[in-house]
Amino acid sequence: MNNVLNPNLPTLMYRWRKLSQEDQASLLQARQVMQRPWHSPPHFVEGPALFHLTAACFEHASIVGHRLERMRAFSGALLDTLAEAGTTTHAWCLLPNHYHLLVKVLDLKPVLAALGRLHGRSSFEWNGEDAARGRKVWSAPADRAIRNDAHFWATLNYIHHNPVRHGYVDQWQDWAFSSAVDYLAAVGREEAVRVWKAYPILDYGAGWDD
Repeated sequence: MNNVLNPNLPTLMYRWRKLSQEDQASLLQARQVMQRPWHSPPHFVEGPALFHLTAACFEHASIVGHRLERMRAFSGALLDTLAEAGTTTHAWCLLPNHYHLLVKVLDLKPVLAALGRLHGRSSFEWNGEDAARGRKVWSAPADRAIRNDAHFWATLNYIHHNPVRHGYVDQWQDWAFSSAVDYLAAVGREEAVRVWKAYPILDYGAGWDD
């Protein structure tokens, strides 16, 4: 599975149903190896502590998804970077051309700086692998402060639903690179369904996550 996504064809879809059984098993194994416990949310406190962070490959080209191993390595590096920056990650999802994070931070600036350094390192590495020196890989991360409990849960639903929204899989738990499986294991299907109905995503992300 060396070329599931071609970075020169950003509209090419990474669809679970089109993968071989071997590739599906490899993806699921990658998720299981990476599995980390889901962090339940704190009682909401007003102030710039909880953020929805998102970053996309330049012009939404599928550069991260060029190879399975690249997705696997970057998702691990992303979570390690967040942990080293002192964040608590409540939800995350990596897609072939962008990612979403729901995090609690003590200070946002060092976290954005750490993500910037990760973007720089990954850009240099991937441009070397793809013989594409000088190519712009990442756009700068965007941040949105979480306003209240309802915003928190709608954001969590949105992040876990993102692979389904973009047509990559039919169910949250089929996507290898997100916290959805850990979340479902922690709260149970019944509670996840209740939260989904209580905090619908509606038009969340319209205009900026396409």
